[in-house]
Amino acid sequence: MKTLSKSKTGLSRRSFGAAAVAAAMIAGLTAGQAQAEFAHPEGFNPDDWVIVASVINTTNPYMISNIEGAEAISKALDIDLEIVNSNNSSQTSVSSILAILASGKKPIMFVNTVASSDAPTIVEAVKQSGGYVSIWWNKPDAYKPQDVGDNFVAFQKHTGVDSGRCGARALAEALGGKGNVIMLPGVQDSTTSKTRVAGFKAEIAENFPEIKILEERPSNWDPQLGARNAKDMIVKYGSEINGVWSADDGMQIGAMQSFENAGLLEQVKFSSDGLYPKTLEDIISGRGDNAIVGETFHRGYMASAIGLYTAYLAASGQITPSELPADKRESFFKLSCVTPENYQQYLQYDAAGAADAFVARLIDTGPWDTEPVPLVGGGVEVLPES
Repeated sequence: MKTLSKSKTGLSRRSFGAAAVAAAMIAGLTAGQAQAEFAHPEGFNPDDWVIVASVINTTNPYMISNIEGAEAISKALDIDLEIVNSNNSSQTSVSSILAILASGKKPIMFVNTVASSDAPTIVEAVKQSGGYVSIWWNKPDAYKPQDVGDNFVAFQKHTGVDSGRCGARALAEALGGKGNVIMLPGVQDSTTSKTRVAGFKAEIAENFPEIKILEERPSNWDPQLGARNAKDMIVKYGSEINGVWSADDGMQIGAMQSFENAGLLEQVKFSSDGLYPKTLEDIISGRGDNAIVGETFHRGYMASAIGLYTAYLAASGQITPSELPADKRESFFKLSCVTPENYQQYLQYDAAGAADAFVARLIDTGPWDTEPVPLVGGGVEVLPES
């Protein structure tokens, strides 16, 4: 798999340039503070390192946002960037990462794993190369950074159970507690998808017994597959479908298009995870008779920036991962439930320069204390009892 490269930005390593200073000013820092924060520690040579961001695909808006965060960190730290597009394939992801590691530079890496089972192979390869990696979203529960060593800096995520419960409540309440819904999970071997599905089902079972789940079809975080699976279920169930829950907005975007094509969009309610810009547009416009009733908020650029900056701190000797508390090795970051009534407060995070501004704040405050997604806990996510 060919990777995409980004050459050096031309910024001084002691002064990261007018554009980044401007982003820092947006974040409330002075130019002097910004310059000081972006200076590498003595003894760290950025020419020896490469920033690597591996994403599941480049069709899902969240993954595209992951890339934006990696670009912002690469620009701020003036370290070369490689992007791995896994094309929904674990094999492609692993082989592409191995090819980059063979280049000789040590990686500072963020990986949004295709499947949970990919994490050990990738981490071991990074460890052998002398690099540092933060994994986001998916790994086997028993595979812990603390057991691997400092090169596996951290596992980081937003809690999936909370996401699923947010979506379930919004959808069930919009339906008056009664009706039939379909589900579009992500990748089957995905901790993130499994926890979101578990949260959704638990909330429905515990509090909305008159909501019936007709069917669930994993759609690989892919808008096109989400559209195809929604179309198939429309053919199967037709107007019986009252609500649609998706494990992320990429699949919801595809599903909404299929319902619109079938002339059913105004009869169905939707909830999902991510509050992507397209979803915000649809909420603001009231598309489909206000079809979208619930979301959760986080941003891909925030995840990749947090993951990469945490790995950078380890690579540059500013933190020793094995000395960190447990919740900074296996970390939960804040997730917000969003409705059509409160979405306005999140618009600022999609403004021009938002990724650069977030990175400036991140470097000022550190990876665990940056709003709107500070660290809120850690460990292994506990699934509801079925």
